[in-house]
This record gives sequence, C-alpha cells and structure tokens, in this order.
Amino acid sequence: MTGDLRQIVEGVLLVFAALFPIVNPLGGAPLFLAMTADCTPQERASLARRVATNAFVLLVASVATGSYVLEFFGLSVAVVQVAGGTVVSAFGWSLLHHPGAVDVKPSAAQVVPIGSRAFYPLTLPLTVGPGSISVAITIGANHPQSVRSLLINGPAMLIGVALVSMTVLVAYRYADRISRVIGDTGMAVLLRLSAFILLCIGVQILWNGAGALLSTLPVAAR
Repeated sequence: MTGDLRQIVEGVLLVFAALFPIVNPLGGAPLFLAMTADCTPQERASLARRVATNAFVLLVASVATGSYVLEFFGLSVAVVQVAGGTVVSAFGWSLLHHPGAVDVKPSAAQVVPIGSRAFYPLTLPLTVGPGSISVAITIGANHPQSVRSLLINGPAMLIGVALVSMTVLVAYRYADRISRVIGDTGMAVLLRLSAFILLCIGVQILWNGAGALLSTLPVAAR
C-alpha cells in the first residue's frame, strides 16, 4: 500500500469514526419510524433515501465550507454548539414527553406533506444535528489548504461521509422490520430511551459550547 493510499484509508476511517457515533443512525431509527407512522412502507423508503441524501450533502458542505461560512458571519464553533444544542435539547424533550410518541398517526387535516418532512425535522436536527456539523467543520478545518491535501483528503472525506449516509439509509429503510422484531413494548422503551439520549446529547453539545465561551471571559483580578 502506497503512502497516499494509506493516508486516504486512514482519512476515511477517521471521518467515519468521528461522525458515526454522533449521527447515530441506529438510535435515530425508532424516532424516524415514530415520526413517519402515517406513511406507507413505500413512502417511508422514499423518505429514508431523501434523508440519507440530505445528510450526505449537509455533512460534505460542513466539511468543505463550514469553517469559511462561520468566518464570513463572524461565528465560532462554540456559538454553533450553544444554539444547536438548545435546538436538539428542545427536540429531544418534546419527543420524550409526547403522549403519542410511539404511535403518531395524525388525522388527514394534520398530515404534513411528506416532502417537507425530509429535511426538517428528519434530516435536521434528528439525523445531522449541530454536533455532527461542528465535528464535520472541525475535520475540514484541521487539514492544510493545499492541492495535495485536497487530492488526498477530499476523496477520503467523500467516502467517509458516504459510508455514514449509507448506514443512515439502511437503518431508516428497515426501521419497520426492526420494529416487528422488537415488538410494540420494545419499541416504546427504545423510543423513549432514544429520545432521552437525544436530550442528553443536546445538553452535552450546549455545555461544550458554553464552556468554550466561558473560558474566553477575562478572569477578574484578585
């Protein structure tokens, strides 16, 4: 294995290992299933493909241009973490306390068009939240800006993000089969647990951002 090929493989593993635990498609599958309870299997499969595609585009954009966007608006990663952590926490809290979170079947007057759900909230913040975006921005910002780096790290990032998106597609596409195996009671427990973990992730993201911001405050002289 040549040095460049080895560096690409290591880059793929780095991107996948950094993003997969935060994206957590296995933990998001029960939430995805509950939020698409009014959909047919064909519609749910279509939504799974759209969400996976949206996740790929968001993560690639965050890796490639996220740091430049933040610099353009004068924002820091810590601020993104605080704002995004608040959104994720609120989303997890609402799912945790939703009285019908396991069997959400809205009436015809309340049904939200399927296409509008693909991006929000199924992709953002359920699948790709501020934690994933901040990690992707960090990965992109830590590579040297050179032609050789682009030729090596570019394909590695694309492949790594594509692998993460494929796990999202598989987990969401077959979430209903997992539900049949686990059963209603198991899905109820798994859904509540996933919602609680999502709430904890949001609080952790918020805390990380707040800690970074507080560390920049001047210390009062004694």
